[in-house]
Amino acid sequence: MKPVLLLIPGMLNTAAVWRRVTPLLEGRAEVRIADVQTQDSIAAMARDAWARIADVPDHVPVALCGFSMGGYVAIEMLARGGRPVRALGLLDSSCRPESVEGAALREKTIAAIERDFDKVSAGVAQFATDPARHGDEDFMAALRALLREIGAEAAIRQNRAIVARADHRGALAALRLPTLVMCGRNDRITPPALSEELAALMPAARLEWIDDAGHMTPIEQPARVAALLASLLDMTQGDTP
Repeated sequence: MKPVLLLIPGMLNTAAVWRRVTPLLEGRAEVRIADVQTQDSIAAMARDAWARIADVPDHVPVALCGFSMGGYVAIEMLARGGRPVRALGLLDSSCRPESVEGAALREKTIAAIERDFDKVSAGVAQFATDPARHGDEDFMAALRALLREIGAEAAIRQNRAIVARADHRGALAALRLPTLVMCGRNDRITPPALSEELAALMPAARLEWIDDAGHMTPIEQPARVAALLASLLDMTQGDTP
């Protein structure tokens, strides 16, 4: 039976963030992609993500994978409850709530977005990728275009949603769901220590590194991400937790 894989984009991402990954999963799963562009909270994103797979029968295996902010959405989905899920992927994400310092930085980011969104998205593209990529202007231009695609208003909503995200670390510590925690070795946005913390917290988690990548792993190393997602799909073949 072919499983369903729900992919959840991160901040400043449309479904296009997965465009280099999904062709490599052809035949392995029915891939669906959540929308995280229109909501004003992580909880609302989680509600709409559940709706994206509401038609999947309970006997069909489902795996979730959230990238960056999408990881917060996946965690919120499990905290809220819904249909059975067989496996969880958390890619370049974190389990921590927003810190006071982080919230202050996001307010500065919001002000910068209001002034010049193109400049902010270009800065994110630079900071979020492995420095080895910076000399590839075609790659960087395509990434800047991808990050600009959602527009300033959605970017502001997403930043405010992240600030208000809930702390679900207690629930994660009790979760027995097979989980794959994945992170770029050179991720500066959600550094590797946060993925190590996630994997240590969750009893059924396995940690995998993505070499030669910063934060934008689905774009930087799509083959490696696809291979890890294939192993996540293999986890769905066990009994439902």
